[in-house]
Amino acid sequence: MNNMSKKLFLTSLLVVSAGVIVAMFFYGRSTWSPVYQKIIGKQTMEDVVATYGEPARSRLMPFFKVAGVSYPPTNITLLAIKDIAKLEIWTESPVGIKHIRTYPIKALSGTSGPKLIEGDRQVPEGIYEIEGLNPNSSYHLSMKLNYPNAFDRQQATSENRANPGTNIFIHGKTVSIGCLAMGDSAIEELFILAADVGKSNISVAIAPSDPRIKSLPTNAFPQWVSILYQRLTGYFSKYKPYES
Repeated sequence: MNNMSKKLFLTSLLVVSAGVIVAMFFYGRSTWSPVYQKIIGKQTMEDVVATYGEPARSRLMPFFKVAGVSYPPTNITLLAIKDIAKLEIWTESPVGIKHIRTYPIKALSGTSGPKLIEGDRQVPEGIYEIEGLNPNSSYHLSMKLNYPNAFDRQQATSENRANPGTNIFIHGKTVSIGCLAMGDSAIEELFILAADVGKSNISVAIAPSDPRIKSLPTNAFPQWVSILYQRLTGYFSKYKPYES
């Protein structure tokens, strides 16, 4: 191998190695992040609130002030719309149902349609609760949804789908394999808001598109998807479309 060939080989090797490192950093977080956390130690909810609480609240307060809602609110609803990659915050307050703000969803995988099975990389569709807050997420911070909920489990059982999947989160960073990736700044605000409000006072609705703007399919297959879309349409109808 002459000098030119060696240089080309080394250059190609460096490019490929850099590509592998970048891919592992973004897509292999679930592999290397636990090791990293083991080395530096895990943080508690108190640690997260102490670190991100004040700056996150200071960024949130102006939006609540504009809406005329005191902070923290007694409840929040998160409306996620897949095709336009947006997440809206709403609250039902003494002054009415108020829109607080809208975030861009930085990444969400899959296509229109509900999640069916583990590994399909689909973001689920339905009405969910926050099951838990994770201060040691591989994706900065995260909030776990109660997917599969009772409706999801019922449909999976009727179709003999033994493993409809699990571990669906709203989290930081900008990579998704079935979750809603919000970026770090947004998840800090959402995480602190959830901690202040209490996870039992939070609802999350995820739809393929905005049913307030365009009707969801009424002849979706299988039939239960049409029933799901009817429920989502009714749920979204309480919140007026908001132009962000």
